[in-house]
Amino acid sequence: MPIADSDGTAVYYERHGSGPAILFVHGSGGHHAAWWQQVAALREEFTVVTVDLRGFGRSDSDMSEFDGQDFPGDVVAVLDREDLTDVMLVGQSIGSVAALRAALLRPRRVSSVVLGHSLGGVSHPELRELAAADRAEAVKLPVIDRLLTKEFQRERADLTFLFQQMGTFNAARMADLRNLDTDGPTLQDIADSGVRVAFLAGERDAVLSVKTVTRAHELLPGSHLEIVPDAPHSMYWEAPAEYNRAVARLRRTLTAPKEQKETA
Repeated sequence: MPIADSDGTAVYYERHGSGPAILFVHGSGGHHAAWWQQVAALREEFTVVTVDLRGFGRSDSDMSEFDGQDFPGDVVAVLDREDLTDVMLVGQSIGSVAALRAALLRPRRVSSVVLGHSLGGVSHPELRELAAADRAEAVKLPVIDRLLTKEFQRERADLTFLFQQMGTFNAARMADLRNLDTDGPTLQDIADSGVRVAFLAGERDAVLSVKTVTRAHELLPGSHLEIVPDAPHSMYWEAPAEYNRAVARLRRTLTAPKEQKETA
């Protein structure tokens, strides 16, 4: 069983396929198995790595409480143990915050980060205000309606049930992630790292609006923007074909020849 040591915490991960590396970082209700539709589709062309952050899936969950500030280190532990380079990190929702921080800790290993349905915890007053307004609207909806469209819930009751069951394997909960985006990186921090950033979002995301994501893209020079029509917040689950095509396209095109110092 592949295990990385993250400052004494056992972090479970899996590695599939071969080729340019993609490492997926799950969101608050996920774990390594949530990426089943991505692994199957992408492993023929890419090395696909999935990870369980502490408190999720098969990683160490024995601690009495969880601090989101520790999650980037879990990703770094996997990068180091597998000696990965030129990796594209792909985050889902809150997992994007851990992905971006991990990239800034290991810019020599990570060439690019895809912020899926997230601003990555970037510290910027205008973006903070826009995201807060989006959250105020999102909380008016039942949780499942924030994540999947009503049409999908109606037509694919089986996959909707499985989606909801995924979170039952986790000890950590959304409340345990609350510190993750505290003291986030600035736009200048990202630019200085040389890591390329792409924003990937769904047109029907009920958690983070296209308007907010587009503004983040405008504020971050050199960033990429992918908006998938008719896709919800959990696009990777509900619209995997479109999601996988977008991820594969970004992996093929995002490169970051750069010279920067490794963060200790």
